[in-house]
Parts: sequence; structure tokens; C-alpha cells
Amino acid sequence: MARDRLAALRAQRQQQGGDVEMGNLQTPSYPSPTNNVTNGGAGNGTDAMSAFYSEITSIQDAITSYNSNIARISDLHSRTLNSTDEGANHQNAALLEELVGQTSGLGTNIKQRIQALEAQPAQPGQDMRIRKNRTDFARSKFVEALQNYQQVERDYRARYKQRVERQFKIVKPDATPEEVNAVVNDTQGGGDQIFAQALSASTRYGESRAAYREVQDRHADIQRIEHTLEELAQLFSDVRMSVLVNQQDETIKAIETTAIVVDDDTRKGVEQMDLAVKSARSARRKRWICFILILIILAIVGIVVGVEVSNNVNKNKNN
Repeated sequence: MARDRLAALRAQRQQQGGDVEMGNLQTPSYPSPTNNVTNGGAGNGTDAMSAFYSEITSIQDAITSYNSNIARISDLHSRTLNSTDEGANHQNAALLEELVGQTSGLGTNIKQRIQALEAQPAQPGQDMRIRKNRTDFARSKFVEALQNYQQVERDYRARYKQRVERQFKIVKPDATPEEVNAVVNDTQGGGDQIFAQALSASTRYGESRAAYREVQDRHADIQRIEHTLEELAQLFSDVRMSVLVNQQDETIKAIETTAIVVDDDTRKGVEQMDLAVKSARSARRKRWICFILILIILAIVGIVVGVEVSNNVNKNKNN
């Protein structure tokens, strides 16, 4: 009997959900990551920087829109939790689902456009430093927005679970912690079974039915939040990975530059060594030449002196 009641309530909720108006939300079109990006290595440098400034400004505007969406999502969560109007809550849920989808697409677009800017080649100098600083700043703001979005979703996930716990205790005030945990987290589908048992034992069918609808709605909200958190975690990981790749590229470039400088210094050092060796050999050769010349001069002087002495001796004998 209780399971029949649960099935009837599910069918009623689905019928009500199908009649909800989607409101005034429209699916936006986002700029392509390649449409507004000019190759930094081609064309006039002024034109390239002008295109860069235009794109980075557009990205910053997109991040502002992303933060505005987060604020609207938080507001819709709050309205859902504070409202007791079932029809209004269904409409809020539909608007929330649409807005979450738009925000997801916008976040992916921002990530891709930032990565496209980081991949642009640029000539070393002031322009390259400006590009890097502005791109790093935009990425840091996007990371802050992602972290804020994650925190908003975590906070409301906790509040939705608290709401489920309160509604379940309306049906079963003496519920054990294990039963509460099973219903709140809907572990292995155990929440429905426990609710069916609680409904069959409850004497307040009207309140129990309303509590069941509330729990089902909050479970749908929690599942949507879980999905959003998974997407945000992946998006955050992609952005951080992009930072690591860029840092590794910069490290590799620095190593390559250092290797070129070392190679050039080594080549110059070898050339200087060759010149030093040649100079040393030339100096040694000159010293040997000087030594030999000195020996020859000494020999000549010795011969001259010997001849003079011999002549003097002979003259003395003759006298």
C-alpha cells in the first residue's frame, strides 16, 4: 500500500514538473576561442596587441557574467529552501537547471579562450610581458570564480541535506541515525524503502505525503549539485593543468636559453684556449731562438777573445 502511494506521488510530481514554464532564460552564444584571437607572431605588432586587448577585455566581461550567474544560482537555491509554495519551487528548479547549464557552457568557453591566449606566440619584449601578466590575471580571476562557485554549491548541498533530514523526521520522529543517513544520502536506493516503511506506519498521511515530495525535490537538487561539483572539479583541474604546462614550457625555454649561452661561452672559451696554447708555443719558440742566439754570440765572443789572447801571447814570445 505504501509503495503504491509512493508511485502515485512520483507520477503526480512528474506531471507537475512537465508544466513548469522555463521563464525568460535564453541560451546565449559564446565567442569561439579562435574567432577573436590573432596570431601574435603574424602581421603588424600594433594590430596584434589591439586584438589581444579586445579579447582579454571580452574574457574579463565573461568572467563578470560568470560571477553574476553564480549569484543568481545562489539566490535560486535560497528561494527554493525558503519557499513552501510547491509550484514556485518547481519553477525555481527549472530555472536553476537552465541557469546551471548556461553557466557550465560559459565556464568551458572562458577556459578555452584563456588557453587560446596562452598558446599565442609572441616576440620577446614588453608586449610578451604585458600578454603574460594580463592573461595570468584573467586566469586567476577565473580560478577565484570557480572556487566561489564550488563553495556555494557545497554550502547549499549541506543545507539541502539538513532539509531532507528535518522532513524525514516529520514522518518518523524516532528515526535512527542510520535511517537518517540512508534517506539523506539515498545510499543504494535505501531511502525510498525506508520512506515507504515510515509512510505505512505514519498516522499523519497528509504531512507525510508533503514531506515525501519535499525530500524527492531536495534529492533532485542534491544530485544536480553533485553533478555541478564534478564538472567544476574537472574545469578547475584543466585550468590548473594549463598553468603547470605553461610553467614547464617557461622552464624548458629557460633551460634551452641557458644551454645556448653555456654552449656559446664554451665555444669562446675553447677559442681562447687555442689562442693561449698558440701564444705559449710561440713564446717558447722565441725563448729557444733567443737562447740559441745568445749561445752563438757567446761562442763568437769566446772565439774572438781566444784569438786575441793567442795573438798577444805570440807577440810576447817574439819580443
